[in-house]
Parts: sequence; C-alpha cells; structure tokens
Amino acid sequence: MEEILEEPLVEVPEKQIGERFEHLDNLNADNVKAMRKRRIKEMKEMNRKKQKWMKNGHGTYSELADEKEFFEISKKSLDIVCHFYEDANELCRIFDVHLEILAGKHLEAKFCKVNVENSPFLKRRLRMKVIPTIVLIKNRKTKDFIVGFTDFGNYHDFSTDVLEWRLAQSGTIDYKGDLTTPPNMERKSFIKRKAVRGGYDPDDSDTDSDD
Repeated sequence: MEEILEEPLVEVPEKQIGERFEHLDNLNADNVKAMRKRRIKEMKEMNRKKQKWMKNGHGTYSELADEKEFFEISKKSLDIVCHFYEDANELCRIFDVHLEILAGKHLEAKFCKVNVENSPFLKRRLRMKVIPTIVLIKNRKTKDFIVGFTDFGNYHDFSTDVLEWRLAQSGTIDYKGDLTTPPNMERKSFIKRKAVRGGYDPDDSDTDSDD
C-alpha cells in the first residue's frame, strides 16, 4: 500500500497540455466558422425570398380588380391575406387601416383586398354571408376565415397587434409572440377557430363554373 502511495504522480508534459488546448481552440474556431457559414447562407436565402416577394407585390396592401386577378396572384404567392369588402361598409375601412400596417411588416404573405361585388364566383364558392370577410390562405389552400368582427368580441377598437395575432393562428404569417394568448387583450375575446368551409385550386380560374 505504501509503495502505491509513494509512486510518483504521472505528469502530463506542458507541450502536450498546450496541444490539447490548441485542439480545443481549433475545434471552437471550426464550429464558429461553420455557424457563420450557415448563417450567411440563411441570410442569402432570406434575401432571395424577400426579393421574390417584393417582385410579386408583397409588402403593400393592394386592391385587386376582380376575382380573375385573385387567381393570378394565388399562382405566384403561397400565403395570402385577402379582405373581401363592400364600398358602403364602414367596418371594412377599419380592417383596411390594420391590414395596411401589417402588409409592410409581413413580407412573407401577400396582403390584398377585392370588392365582393366583383367576385361573385368566390363569394359563392367560399360561401361568404357576412362582409367584411378576410380569407386566409396558406400554401395555396384556404386555411381560415375572419368573418366580421365576431372574433374580436364585436368590438371595433381592437388593436393591430390583436389582428396580427389572429392572422397568425392560420399560419399565414410568421409570428414571434405567444399564439395561445392575444396581446394586450383587455376585454374578453371570443376568438374561435373555424373549420374551413371551402377550398380553392389556384389553377381553377374558370369564373363561370359552379360549385
């Protein structure tokens, strides 16, 4: 036992210690380099997407002439927020104010509006009974509807942030906040997810066809 205790401790040469630390430094440097390379690639890809979105009219809240133009943009844009409105309806103007703000914030989706009187086929196809109605499209499929102000407790003074949160429920826009809780919602919310009542095929642009 004493012999074991008296055995000299094995010392690691200083050069070997230095080599080990150098290896760790190189490993960290390689990791950082790989992360930086990956980040640059992601930034380039995002920049490419933004350029494509801008080319397709994303970033602005635009008015479509009719449902034919709606089908045209649906061939170019995967995600669409489309407001169906009436000229004489004051509630539609409330949505306009919020959607114009959000269009500039969320380039990933196409924000637009179309007069329901110029969209008889879509009105019938999507079974719209109440105006305003916002149709939310994800990956070229009708995902959700916001019908009137029911989702906001029928209050007219909801914030842009609350509408943004509601749009995000469909996945149509990218949202960084908490999807389970509306932001700054002082009044009780009656937001309910709606089952999709109808879909559309972006290649089906025959406005003369029936359901």
